[in-house]
Amino acid sequence: MDTLKIGSVSLTWLSGGVTNLDGGAMFGVVPKALWSRKYPANEKNQIELPTDPILIQVDGKNILIESGLGNGKLSEKQIRNFGVTKESELDTSLESLGLDATKIDYVLMTHLHFDHACGLTKPVNGEYVSVFPNAKIITSQIEWDEMRNPNIRSKSTYWKENWEVIETQVEPFDETWSLGPITMVHTGGHSNGHSIIIIEDGGEMAIHMADILATHAHQNVLWVMAYDDYPMDSIAAKGKWQPYAMEKNAWFTFYHDAVYRAVKWGEDGQIIECIKRSK
Repeated sequence: MDTLKIGSVSLTWLSGGVTNLDGGAMFGVVPKALWSRKYPANEKNQIELPTDPILIQVDGKNILIESGLGNGKLSEKQIRNFGVTKESELDTSLESLGLDATKIDYVLMTHLHFDHACGLTKPVNGEYVSVFPNAKIITSQIEWDEMRNPNIRSKSTYWKENWEVIETQVEPFDETWSLGPITMVHTGGHSNGHSIIIIEDGGEMAIHMADILATHAHQNVLWVMAYDDYPMDSIAAKGKWQPYAMEKNAWFTFYHDAVYRAVKWGEDGQIIECIKRSK
């Protein structure tokens, strides 16, 4: 598995599933002639987008960023529409590290769209149960409120199957949440409650900008998704946090990128260090 160290903090990418979504939707108003040079599409104009949680291990705690696609929750129609070629292998990933889902202490949810939150619950004997029964699930208050009361646009991605049985585990925050070297910051943009995650330790830094920087090809501040509910907020957040992180020589980590797990960008915008995604 692919790994990264930030000071004493260990990051390991797990196998959470693979989707293939419309490239035009993923790059919004950007012409295909531009974005396809950086992130190629298949014959259906879909681009590969893994959904791979990141396991953070620090101070004896096991912490997940996102939860993956889960298993057995998508209908045949959803599998086809979302271009799902693989569901989650999270249990196998954790087992290879000597862990299982009961050993997860926190799950940090940057937002609760289906492709991030389906792995929070699973069907057992016709009912849904929590996948991480001993974990505290952290997300912004705004996101948690919309998850339970979605609007006409967001109801297609906020599913009751993903929140009802884990309601007592959720600990929402307002603007920021911290645990040791980890900080979550509410940004809005992709969703109204979207957050990013910053890890700083030993003079090193990683920033996980989640779906306001879904892949390395979204580096341009103006390249935001048609899926974004508040695109100008996404642009503002990218304009604030990308330069901030680059000044600190930070690693940018990804949940969805099919090519890179993490990159560092130089002042000219070129990748100067990277961790490639192993298949």
